[in-house]
Amino acid sequence: MSFREDHGRLPALPADLGAIRTVLAADRTLMAWIRTSLSMLSFGFTIYKLLKALADHGQIARTDSPQHVGMFLAAMGTISMLLGTASYWMTLREIAQAGPFRLGRSVLLMAVIMSLAGVLLFIAIAGRLV
Repeated sequence: MSFREDHGRLPALPADLGAIRTVLAADRTLMAWIRTSLSMLSFGFTIYKLLKALADHGQIARTDSPQHVGMFLAAMGTISMLLGTASYWMTLREIAQAGPFRLGRSVLLMAVIMSLAGVLLFIAIAGRLV
């Protein structure tokens, strides 16, 4: 497998079209993980706020259920983001073993940001800060 050089800098992408398609497929897969994670995080926050409002007005019996539901969905969203990021990282590491290329991809940065946001949301719901 040959790799194209970028005037003395680290190569950006493999020159082999199959390797490029594999990298782009991994990017798309991680973006799907990001969308799934974002859906779970936002749904968890929405359900938490809705159930909390109902509990505040005495319309549901258990006042701790909003926190449990919100924390569960925030945890699931965060876990799915971490699993997707780990899978993506392993795929890129396997591709990098065939030859060097830059691992710094924008989709990986977004995944790290989403992971941090999920952890912060979980902490906020657990501490009832939101």
